Amino acid sequence: MKNKDDYYFMQEALKEAYRAFEEGEVPVGCVIVYKDKIIGRGHNQTERLKDPTAHAEIIAIGAASQYLGNWRLNGARMYVTVEPCIMCSGAAVLARLDEIIYAVEDPKFGGSISLYQIPQDKRLNHNIRNRKGPLEKEAKNLMKNFFKKLREKQKLNGNESI
Repeated sequence: MKNKDDYYFMQEALKEAYRAFEEGEVPVGCVIVYKDKIIGRGHNQTERLKDPTAHAEIIAIGAASQYLGNWRLNGARMYVTVEPCIMCSGAAVLARLDEIIYAVEDPKFGGSISLYQIPQDKRLNHNIRNRKGPLEKEAKNLMKNFFKKLREKQKLNGNESI
């Protein structure tokens, strides 16, 4: 049952990532789940909102907090297509999430497992379980396609700085 739930919720996060992709954003999607119900959704919107904090996780945490009427999300799980960055890992700790389930590790910016382990840092007042979830291949392919498309666009514009 848990694997089915993980698969379902990660599929929902992947739908959010596809929305980001179609909007020209880095394709990361996130859902926050409480009592087996999605209470927050988000996808990257940094370009559209011109806001460096408009990551999928931050948007989903905000939506979940609004839904519950509380900034504390005890008992909630985060499903995210790419391992959260340092900022998003910190926000997850502050929101008191119980668990982070990610599809793809992020060796360049990961703040949950790869570069830093913020959610497990015993010096903090709250710790979060982290684990690998399903749909790694799908999430990884979406990211690869996004950056391939971006590089092609940059080449056409004469800028190869990506």
